[in-house]
Amino acid sequence: MFNFEDTNKKGKEAVDTFVKSCAAASKGMQSIAAETADYSKRSFEEGLAHVEKLSTVKSVEAAFELQSDYAKSAYEGFVAQATRIGEIYADLAKEAYKPYEAPVAKTPAASAKSAAATAA
Repeated sequence: MFNFEDTNKKGKEAVDTFVKSCAAASKGMQSIAAETADYSKRSFEEGLAHVEKLSTVKSVEAAFELQSDYAKSAYEGFVAQATRIGEIYADLAKEAYKPYEAPVAKTPAASAKSAAATAA
C-alpha cells in the first residue's frame, strides 16, 4: 500500500541531502576560485618583476641565467599550485559525498554487502 507520509519524508530527506551536498560543492568551488585568483595575481606580479630585472641586465649571460632562474621558480610554483588545487578538489569530493554516506549505508544492497563482508 502506498504511504504518502513515508514517501514525503524520504523525498524531503533526499532534497536535504542534495542541498547539503551542493553547499559543500559550492564552498569548494569558491575555495578553488580564490586560490586560482591569488595564484594568477602572484604569478603576474612575479612575471612583471622578472621583466623589470631583465631590462636592467647588461650581458647576455646574465640575462640567460636570470631567465633560467625565473623559469625554474615559475615551474616549481606552478607544480605547487597544481598540487594544492588537486588537494582542494579531493576535499571538495569528500565533502560533497559526506551527506550521502548515511543514506547509502541504509540501502538494502549496502546492508547485504556489509553482512557478506562480516560473514567472510
